[in-house]
Amino acid sequence: MIDLHTHTTASDGRSTPAELVARAAGAGVTVLSVTDHDTTDACLVAGEACAASGITFVPGIEITAVRDEVDVHILGYFLDPASPGLRAFLAEQRLRRVERAGLMIAKLATLGLHLDADDILRRARDQPGKSVGRPMLARALIAAGYVKTTSEAFDSWLSRGRPGFVAREGALPDQVIAQIHDAGGVASLAHPGLLKHDEWIPGLGSAGLDAIEVYHSNHDEATAGRYRSMAERLGLGVSGGSDYHGDESHGPAYPGSVSLPAGDFDQLRDRATSRATASGASTSS
Repeated sequence: MIDLHTHTTASDGRSTPAELVARAAGAGVTVLSVTDHDTTDACLVAGEACAASGITFVPGIEITAVRDEVDVHILGYFLDPASPGLRAFLAEQRLRRVERAGLMIAKLATLGLHLDADDILRRARDQPGKSVGRPMLARALIAAGYVKTTSEAFDSWLSRGRPGFVAREGALPDQVIAQIHDAGGVASLAHPGLLKHDEWIPGLGSAGLDAIEVYHSNHDEATAGRYRSMAERLGLGVSGGSDYHGDESHGPAYPGSVSLPAGDFDQLRDRATSRATASGASTSS
């Protein structure tokens, strides 16, 4: 099984990098990528754990871009987690996340839902590579007794159009794609079925997008077929993964529940190799 979309406690997952790898190994995953939101902080530990477990590790990330106040999630694969340019870009992304979380906490307080901002944001301050997001607010709402589930938190308070929502500020999709390329990676559009802006995909392809996430826990067979056909038509690769968070109210129960076909993985890896080779050729001339 090949799972190229998982999250750890470095962002909004509930599993530490070591726990994620242990669960992936137990589920039979043979190729794993950690794609935390706006951070590569878990890649080193996850890579070491994968090596010890005989799992092929793909350094990855999920970066949130913004277009017309809509979040556009871009996955990056085979990149260098230590790239100075990427690290500086991600530090700015995480700062925006902290600022947004603070605004949402303040907005919820005006609505009578009081959360401990210091407790929620402490990990981001104490761990510079830690990325905060709305799932953490959802869990805080559950802990405070305001809602019973993550889904209820989003549906009632945290989703677009709900009383506690604050729109995100962030880089444009083409800027995110460029950052991934500069770090030696390939860029894939995450869960386009959730984005619901298929009309944007050709333009993203023209901006350098390398692949589309065809296989995802929220894509049924018909949806996956539609995006595979689109990828073929646009000359893009195919990626896929479970979007595992270690939280059954926020994704599948185990890593590997969605698997990318081996042939698609090989082509994605070939794209990364070709991009790296072309980049090396261009910088050496």
